Amino acid sequence: METLYRNEVLIVEDDDNIRRFVAINLDRAGFKVTEAALGEQALKSLAISRPDVVVLDIMLPDMDGFDFCRKLREIDSDIVIVFLTARTQDLDKIRGLELGADDYIVKPFNPLELVARIRTVLRRTQKVAEPQRKILQAGSIRLDLDAKLLFKHDCVIEVTPKEYQMVKTFMDNPDKALSRNELLNLVWGEDFMGDTKTVDVHVRKLREKIEDDCSKPKLIETVWGLGYRWKQEV
Repeated sequence: METLYRNEVLIVEDDDNIRRFVAINLDRAGFKVTEAALGEQALKSLAISRPDVVVLDIMLPDMDGFDFCRKLREIDSDIVIVFLTARTQDLDKIRGLELGADDYIVKPFNPLELVARIRTVLRRTQKVAEPQRKILQAGSIRLDLDAKLLFKHDCVIEVTPKEYQMVKTFMDNPDKALSRNELLNLVWGEDFMGDTKTVDVHVRKLREKIEDDCSKPKLIETVWGLGYRWKQEV
């Protein structure tokens, strides 16, 4: 299963249209997004998950954003807070910043500006998510998609490019029976004119490298009369 970490943004905004508009644009920009319409709802969510950023509307129905900001800072001093409000008075901006807000953007706003502001504050506070390596994992088998390396029990297994591509195809389709023709198309390409026995040869060589006992394979199962199946859980 491939997992990537993304900076998480919690949007606290009671206007459904604005909240969804912000959420869609942040999601498109690569952030993980959660939402809350009320301050109390947002505070309760912090007991479950701590976002990297809170985009906070000052005018909430159950509490104003200044109270929320104060309570949030009592809980966590590191979460980035960006005020989102229709107020333009300098005193409001100063008050928000004094309470611990990191930035302030006024409605109406360009969503690209909001994304840029968030990224700037994250860089300033050194909370930008580091890009993690793309990994496929199944038990003791690990495929590093960036380095193009296959590991078993953290030891590198030497494989040919086609063997690597075959493992990736299997791991992309866990517990799915793949016919020999499907494997030919996925690994060698639809224009490949070779025999399906090519698949059997590569599976045999691959089993010798990754199975504990290639005479009793547990990772790459034979589906009689069809092809093969990768067992995700062994």
